[in-house]
Amino acid sequence: MTSPIRDLATLPKGHLHLHLEGAMRPATLEDLAAEQGMAVPPIRGFGSFAAFAGMYVAACAVLRGEAEFRRLVREVVEDAARDGVAWVEPALYTPRYRSLFGSDEATVELALDELATAGADLGVACGLIVAADRTVAPNEAVDLARVAASFAGRGVVGFGLANDEADWPPEPFAEAFAIAKDAGLLSAPHGGELAGPASVVGCLEACRADRVMHGVRAVEDADLVARLADSGVCLDVCPTSNVLLSVVDSLDDHPLPRLLDAGVRCSINADDPLLFGPGILEEYQLCRDRLGLDDTALAGVARASLEASGAPADVVAAGLAGVDAWLAAAPA
Repeated sequence: MTSPIRDLATLPKGHLHLHLEGAMRPATLEDLAAEQGMAVPPIRGFGSFAAFAGMYVAACAVLRGEAEFRRLVREVVEDAARDGVAWVEPALYTPRYRSLFGSDEATVELALDELATAGADLGVACGLIVAADRTVAPNEAVDLARVAASFAGRGVVGFGLANDEADWPPEPFAEAFAIAKDAGLLSAPHGGELAGPASVVGCLEACRADRVMHGVRAVEDADLVARLADSGVCLDVCPTSNVLLSVVDSLDDHPLPRLLDAGVRCSINADDPLLFGPGILEEYQLCRDRLGLDDTALAGVARASLEASGAPADVVAAGLAGVDAWLAAAPA
């Protein structure tokens, strides 16, 4: 007989590791490509980061104006509302849109405007992470950190560092993260995905990370796992992404349960649902069904996702109260 379970769609959660363009709906990609007479780029079936990155850039090519950009942002918020997300903070690499919207600042303003409008309409609180590209010279990251800092308190809540960390460690970006941290922004670099524990250490020490995007390869170093548990730094984990990019051999082997058992704070996220498939609700369901996380563990993850977010205090408090109510309610 199947045990009763709670509805994960009603569990308030934060979505902290979500790349804006990678959250585009497949149907939207098809629509925009058709409107522009473009062939729909292939979006799945890869096993390497290089193949993934090429497809990501192809997907971005359909965003050719403000209307398309606003549609993307609004649909990200719509999907968050559907999945029971109380707070979403997508990441955006603004240099991609300089020629389209005129400047990094104009791109941030456009994203924040649509996030605020859609969030108010749909009852989802929203912020934005400005991300740098670690494969580009660190001086660009410094400039982007200054842009992000200028929007601190106005919707930008964090500063990130994305792309392949295997050959681009975080240490050269220390200056950029110092600027962001001094402005009160969260530090949320990628690490411990395509590179091992040393990249997580670099995020902690050079970037003064509040969160590490992915971070799952920290499990290879017991001392680092203990350090993460003691520090309260949150790992923004994306299980399906880790499988499809061959970071882990299979979902059943994913280290998330071991990290949680060791006391490491973790959030569950979708990363790039356009390319990997599941949204955040499906990722929670996979963690229940395949990784054996019970409702108490999943509620703990949801709490961590809210507490480690850039959400205002009232949003966090309301979300945590909702998590407590979800867990206190009898399973359906």
